[in-house]
Amino acid sequence: MKKKSQLLVAVAALTLLFGEARGEGTYRNTDNKNLADLGEGSYPVPYKKPVIAEISDALHRIRNYLESVTPTRVILNSSREPVTDFSEPVADAIFEPSKGDYGIMVYEMGVVHSGLLKASEVTGDQRFNQMTARHLQFFSDKMPYFRAQEEQFHLERGNSFSRFLDPRSLDDVGSMCAALVRARFAKVGPDMRQMITTCSNFVSQKQYRLTDGTLARKRPQASSLWADDMYMGVPALAEMGHLTGDKIWFDDAVKNVLQMSAYMYNQQLGLYTHGWNANNPDAPQFYWGRANGWAVLAMSDLLDVLPKNHPGYPKVLAQLRASLHGIAQLQSGSGLWHQMLDRNDSYLETSASAIFVYTIAHAVNQGWINAATYGSIAQAGWNGLATRINAKGQVEGTCVGTTFASDQVYYYNRPVSVDALHGYGPTLLAGAEMITLLKNPAISIEYKVRTYHYIPSIGGKTDYSEHH
Repeated sequence: MKKKSQLLVAVAALTLLFGEARGEGTYRNTDNKNLADLGEGSYPVPYKKPVIAEISDALHRIRNYLESVTPTRVILNSSREPVTDFSEPVADAIFEPSKGDYGIMVYEMGVVHSGLLKASEVTGDQRFNQMTARHLQFFSDKMPYFRAQEEQFHLERGNSFSRFLDPRSLDDVGSMCAALVRARFAKVGPDMRQMITTCSNFVSQKQYRLTDGTLARKRPQASSLWADDMYMGVPALAEMGHLTGDKIWFDDAVKNVLQMSAYMYNQQLGLYTHGWNANNPDAPQFYWGRANGWAVLAMSDLLDVLPKNHPGYPKVLAQLRASLHGIAQLQSGSGLWHQMLDRNDSYLETSASAIFVYTIAHAVNQGWINAATYGSIAQAGWNGLATRINAKGQVEGTCVGTTFASDQVYYYNRPVSVDALHGYGPTLLAGAEMITLLKNPAISIEYKVRTYHYIPSIGGKTDYSEHH
């Protein structure tokens, strides 16, 4: 028996030397230094305090991958040959498509740029800003060409710049508008004032709304609200308030958070239904993960720039706290969250999980929620999320684009793909914010009784003297 015990200790020591022990999908916690600990279990994801260098490496893999698949060139659609003469527009000229489905003007790319800017801010590494600078310079340089193309040929949304020359939805402009303002504050890329004006004007003046001013859509029913649109609209309004100092932008952002919440937030479950139809307000509700992610991310982004003396500040903060409380309780045993938050037989989905990790970690860092309650939730979420970042820097397990639907079968069976850009920006945000959390001087991270406790530095010392 003694030899067997010594063998177990030796195996465990090798595990600690060479990294996590993995077998049949399980991990051993490398923070547990008691190599013969029979009370230590194995886990479906790494269960350990994250290592900053490992997070940084994961973020750089994502950055490198996105750099490689988002060309910024103009080509002829018919021949795929590059356009070199920009003196006169030709009808056949388009942006070179990305490898995969990574459109450089889609709303998901706005989240990517916000994630890259955050990663650069947190790490001090300017490489994270290079792709944003490249994309924005391309937009600035080629906007006159594609405007002339549109004026001459009237391509009816076939123009590569149509999202900004003729925006028709919040998806076209809201997320990118917020990213452009953030890039302006960070002094990354050229002056994009013209695009910012076009985008923000659409959100504030042209997007369809309910009679009470709530941002809405005319689909899938004639007058519908989407929880997604808290993110597609509110951060753009908030950042315009931040940029201009004009209270009217903040007022509109706060109004939309509170009114959308009144329509779509289920107080009993602590979750947002994906959408609400004015002509069918009592329809069954579907608690899709990413829609809830967009909602809490929008509130977080708003609170980042909303003056604390604004009368809406405590109301938005209370709504964010309530939402994160409901979401946190539904975290799975892998650290990730389900596609349908209230249905644990639906698959574990990456993009929503990443947004939750970022928003929870950010709320802890900002002091909006209690570190002791939520710090380890963010940590467990990041550890689960890290398993979805492959060696190429692709983010796996992300649900593809998803409309506001009326049955569970649709949501349960939405495909996942590494080409779904929705997972990349949130994962960059989550990793950057976890680095901030691990460095937070106001928080002490204790490993006691085989688990983790995020203890506020001013909260008093813990005492484990009674534990044996």
